[in-house]
Amino acid sequence: MDKPWITAELQERHRAFNRAVQALPADVLVRSMNDKWSAAQHLAHILSGVRPVTLSLAVPTWFLRWRFGKLNREPRNYAALVSRYQEKLAAGGRASGRFVPPLITAEQVPSIAVRIDRSVARMCTRAQRWSDADLDSVLLPHPLLGKVTVREMLYFTIHHVQHHHALVERDSR
Repeated sequence: MDKPWITAELQERHRAFNRAVQALPADVLVRSMNDKWSAAQHLAHILSGVRPVTLSLAVPTWFLRWRFGKLNREPRNYAALVSRYQEKLAAGGRASGRFVPPLITAEQVPSIAVRIDRSVARMCTRAQRWSDADLDSVLLPHPLLGKVTVREMLYFTIHHVQHHHALVERDSR
């Protein structure tokens, strides 16, 4: 998938998720059932994932290559990346550490949504500056998937927000 598709998907999927969460009544926003996250917590989790990707796109490629090494496999396409993520989830993979959101109030939701919008816009601007060769060869660490290319991380970011959007829709009924 090319950069225009990636950036369009990033923006549209995050906007749709933000709209869906913000449209929920306040009591549903903060409701947590069966030890699952509330919709507000899903929103905070998305922000915690978007921010490091956005920051990493501003780091010089030479530094990322030095820090994370070279790709020793073929780059994955979108479907292969999603399949790998689903395998990891099925094997019990879960968010940990800084990616586990704290309790979020309904009043915090609008500001978190704005921060997501700004970070995704910045991510897209920065991604457009990367060459296709660098997108497919520079590595970033992912807490569940291990080292992935920058393009794979962008694919993941698209799928990740869709995954959490589906969870919010399921749990807010």
